[in-house]
Amino acid sequence: MATDALLKRVCEKFQIQGEYQFFNVINSGHINTTYQVFFLRNGEMKDYIIQQVNTYVFRDPIAVMDNISSVTEYIRAKIKEKQATAKRNVLHYSKTSDEKYYTFLEDGSFWRCCRYIDGSISFEQTDDLDIVEEAGIAFGEFQLYLADYPVKDLHIVIPHFHNTVRRFEAFKDAVRENLAGRREEAQEVIDGYLQLEEIATKLYKLQKSGALPLRVTHNDTKPSNVLFDEQTRKHLSVIDLDTVMPGLVACDFGDAIRVIGSTGAEDERDLSKVRLDMEKYKAFARGFVGTVKDRLWEMEKQTLALGAVTITVECGGRFLTDYLNGDKYFRIHYPDQNLVRAKCHLVLAQDMIKRLDEMQRVVDEYCKK
Repeated sequence: MATDALLKRVCEKFQIQGEYQFFNVINSGHINTTYQVFFLRNGEMKDYIIQQVNTYVFRDPIAVMDNISSVTEYIRAKIKEKQATAKRNVLHYSKTSDEKYYTFLEDGSFWRCCRYIDGSISFEQTDDLDIVEEAGIAFGEFQLYLADYPVKDLHIVIPHFHNTVRRFEAFKDAVRENLAGRREEAQEVIDGYLQLEEIATKLYKLQKSGALPLRVTHNDTKPSNVLFDEQTRKHLSVIDLDTVMPGLVACDFGDAIRVIGSTGAEDERDLSKVRLDMEKYKAFARGFVGTVKDRLWEMEKQTLALGAVTITVECGGRFLTDYLNGDKYFRIHYPDQNLVRAKCHLVLAQDMIKRLDEMQRVVDEYCKK
């Protein structure tokens, strides 16, 4: 846990003006450690977001910040072509005295600072279809702003992130090695995932063949990564850009549907409660597809719904792999949580596959509007 003295020293590195007041801990993230710090300047309270980046997860944090700073500045320039200010519509990171968007402390910890977006709110989950559609618009605009960005200039901060061929190889290795001795009790779930290998690897193989382009993708498109105006509930900015790197539009679309579109919690034990909520699917697709349709290749449009299946299988397979390996990667709160997560994702993916034609028809409909 940070102290006032530590955070004040970090803020000094980022040249924040005013008199330091206090800080709050932000507990919504699972990887980095985040604080909201308050300064008094000219009789007004100003607040900033200070983060200590997890350098175990992000082994090259400078590359992460290179991606974030270049992408956010690119978006800022695009927004300012249309309106006078981009203050509330994109993250703004502070620089140190030597013009860097990050700083290392003596203990090797890695820190960054951005302005807090006033009057903003986020949602971990929501049943409000207007909010769901707004989230779709927000992630669609993110794609739109970066449609011309030179994707080859981005660092690969997590290699093979959505390489489903490699993910399945790791899964099958875990089944064969059975390190935690859990294969027998998970055999039915294992068989279920093995049956989905062909459909789950299709997107990756299409990209490798050249049928799908690599674009700038967010790679963590959950609803809590969109800030909304707390009064109007309209979207303001996409946040949590650590995993921005080259990827497929369908993966960003699909990851959002995996989170927003499920009727059950990620670890719901009653699998009868887990299915795809088509109303939420339609709302997100309406916002996302309606925003990006004119910039997508035809094959990208035809594989958006497939992206939802792909990412759901991929994530569920990763939970199951971790369970078989002894829960080494994902944080768990009870012994079989990763297995429960894997079961939920399998049921959700199977429901999506049954409704894949319907899901794609929704995309086609919004592409024509």
